[in-house]
Amino acid sequence: MKFTVSHQDPHCQARAGVLELPHGTVETPVFMPVGTQASVKSLSNAELETLGAQIILGNTFHLYLRPGTEVLDQFGGIHGFMGWKHPVLTDSGGFQVFSLSKLNKVSEEGVAFKSPFDGSAHFFTPEKAIDIQRSIGADIMMCFDECTEYPASYDRAAFSTGLTTRWARRCRERWLEGDTGSQALFGIVQGSVYESLRQESAQALAEMDFPGYAIGGVSVGESKEEMLAATEWSTAELPGDKPRYLMGVGAPDDLLNAIERGVDMFDCVLPTRNARHGNLFTRHGRINIKNARFAMDHRPVDESCGCPSCRSHSRAYIHHLYRVGELLAHRLNTLHNLHFMIQLAIRARHAICNGAYRHFKEAFLQDFHQEETPTIL
Repeated sequence: MKFTVSHQDPHCQARAGVLELPHGTVETPVFMPVGTQASVKSLSNAELETLGAQIILGNTFHLYLRPGTEVLDQFGGIHGFMGWKHPVLTDSGGFQVFSLSKLNKVSEEGVAFKSPFDGSAHFFTPEKAIDIQRSIGADIMMCFDECTEYPASYDRAAFSTGLTTRWARRCRERWLEGDTGSQALFGIVQGSVYESLRQESAQALAEMDFPGYAIGGVSVGESKEEMLAATEWSTAELPGDKPRYLMGVGAPDDLLNAIERGVDMFDCVLPTRNARHGNLFTRHGRINIKNARFAMDHRPVDESCGCPSCRSHSRAYIHHLYRVGELLAHRLNTLHNLHFMIQLAIRARHAICNGAYRHFKEAFLQDFHQEETPTIL
């Protein structure tokens, strides 16, 4: 992996970069669609390419349970299995350990848990998380971490941060035993909403000299202000010549605010999950296409959007698809929301390259928080 910062905005920490990976080049800032189980829900690889997706995310926890490493090894990894020719990033499974906390037990050695699918018993160690990601064959792997719940006391967060640091050291040692040229490894900064812990975590990981760094433990219930503060504390301590990845953040305003603070990479299930529930991003904020007011609306979801859904279909048609339970509604909405987020990151990059990021961000947010003019029937 090679990362180059090509442009730095003169008025803030926003930067544009180029990330060279075994399966292709990624221009940053970048939004990565989430393909939890080797699939971005409802979309084909060709559609993802049409949307401009440069890199997608796979989930170590779910791919380990289904289809399993034996299957992935047979296909030479996730690229051969799903037919995706571009870069892939895998998370470590740490967030799933957090989100399925009723089924697990954390110790210094690792995490014992039961499969949510069949109840079978499993044990994840930092070393096993790396081995699984080796089988998946992702261009970028994540260290195994513990994602602290919110709210958490300082003592609880401090213990979790220390554990994550010790696990990161073990992950790095396991990674160094293999081919480090074909898969990069990122450390994950933890520390909840405590500045001293975020600084301590970022500094410890920076000393280990990972190829890149992720900021974890956000979007778990804290306020937007707390999330941005945790992000800023982390980026301030991370090397400027390495990529920075904010995990699980995907609201348009959150993405732009994090870019301003020096973040390069993003992923989130929010755009695809919202799409399946009819909640769509537009230039003038969010709309719920299920609402009756769209039943006779001839306009596309967003008149400024060039996605396949907006080019061919009206709000009234997509509203109808929802009312009659057609799966096409999910696909069209997913196409739109992912296109919106991918293009937002691309537009942010262009603004950075032109030295005008803050102006771009402010203009976008002014429109995004402004109600659109209702349709006159």
